[in-house]
Amino acid sequence: MTDTFKNIGLSEERVEHLENLGFTEPTSIQSQAIPLLLAGRDVVGQSQTGTGKTAAYSLPILEKINHKSSKVQALILSPTRELAQQVSQAVKDLSHNRRLFILTVCGGQSIDRQIRSLEKGVQIVVGTPGRVIDLLERGKLNLEDLKWVVLDEADEMLSMGFIDDVKKIMEQTPEQRQTACFSATMPREIRELVNEFLYSPETVTVARPQAAPSKIDQQVYMIPRGWSKLKALQPILEIESPESAIVFVRTKRTAAELTSKLMSAGHSVDEYHGNLSQAQRERLVQRWRDGKIKLVVATDIAARGLDVEHLTHAINFDLPDNTETYIHRIGRTGRAGKEGKAISLVEPSDRRMLRQIERRVGKKLEVYKIPNRAEVEAIRIQKLQTKVKETLAGERMASFLSLVNELSDQYDPQAIAAAALQMVYDQDCPSWLQTDWEVPKGTVPKPTIKPKYGNRSDKKSYKSKSGPRLHHKSDSNNREREAASQKS
Repeated sequence: MTDTFKNIGLSEERVEHLENLGFTEPTSIQSQAIPLLLAGRDVVGQSQTGTGKTAAYSLPILEKINHKSSKVQALILSPTRELAQQVSQAVKDLSHNRRLFILTVCGGQSIDRQIRSLEKGVQIVVGTPGRVIDLLERGKLNLEDLKWVVLDEADEMLSMGFIDDVKKIMEQTPEQRQTACFSATMPREIRELVNEFLYSPETVTVARPQAAPSKIDQQVYMIPRGWSKLKALQPILEIESPESAIVFVRTKRTAAELTSKLMSAGHSVDEYHGNLSQAQRERLVQRWRDGKIKLVVATDIAARGLDVEHLTHAINFDLPDNTETYIHRIGRTGRAGKEGKAISLVEPSDRRMLRQIERRVGKKLEVYKIPNRAEVEAIRIQKLQTKVKETLAGERMASFLSLVNELSDQYDPQAIAAAALQMVYDQDCPSWLQTDWEVPKGTVPKPTIKPKYGNRSDKKSYKSKSGPRLHHKSDSNNREREAASQKS
């Protein structure tokens, strides 16, 4: 019998909410972990990222958490700020209770603001070990009422040197707590952590997800320094002209902002995220299938409910935080033997994730240059030429021949045709193309690494292969001191 969210122990209200989000069947890790966590057992989950483990540990917490209490009842530890933010957003999407308050605590954000949120009251804290310890030491994070602890990506926290911080945090949690530890691998240090802090845990494992689809053209665009991703996306969309595409973003806020800006630029676009009602979702999907909209800006958790045939493009506006999510995203195109295209916008801070993705897909992804003004205008003129040919084949143009004849008394027919084309071109020209922009010659310049001693040499001088002997500044100083001592 196929597992459903209902027969693994979730409430009908929760199941209905999951169906509205597009979740119909639990993944393997969810089928194994959710019943155990609902039963109060500690769990060790060995699974790759992208197998649905966030929902596996979040759903039991959401089922049993006390919404009437404003105390911190659940603590989720993540290795990076980006993952903590993604987990926090996923938990918010999975929850439909407005009385539930979730706080992300990590570096790079105002700690004073996080302290104020804690003072107002939150039930779930998602954070990085360093910031959690900071709040504990300040006495601002109270764990006395803590019921659940989740160690997410435990092996990543180990590789980043956070394992001692994790132990320090665990030592300050109540003994009567439930703990879940999820890790892609189980090195010795993680096994020791499990033995020390988990009570008779049940172990669940999941096989590695599917490989990357083979018929997908994967392209990377490096964002030049000083440019926004939106500024880079606009000429790319003009060149690509996708028939139908999903633009993946991390948060609902980004989805709303990007949709608004693309709509202002003349694109047929709509947003798809966890705040939409079921009726709104169904209307959007139908409009998309009917070809009334070409672009859908969606978060990962909401995009599960989108299933449209002949999807031509999957665009990573925000690069995902893990490789399996990347595989899941691009796998929405190139189905049923058809070819598809996956485009990723990569900022300098995304380079580490890009290398992980390349290792996962088993090849180096080709980097493309952002189309410049000349290339964009050439494509637009080509599209205009196609429209003109289609109009010439029609019958309505006969209504305008008398106007052409009248203007021909004063102007050359070629000039009249050129003026008409210019009017059409300018009328359909997006506002961003009318601004003074040009793509930098380089993509993302390599960071300048300052030598330890100010030049290519070490403290000793060296001989150039093609020039005279070069000296370090300290050599000159030494000679001056030696000369002075000889004079004295």
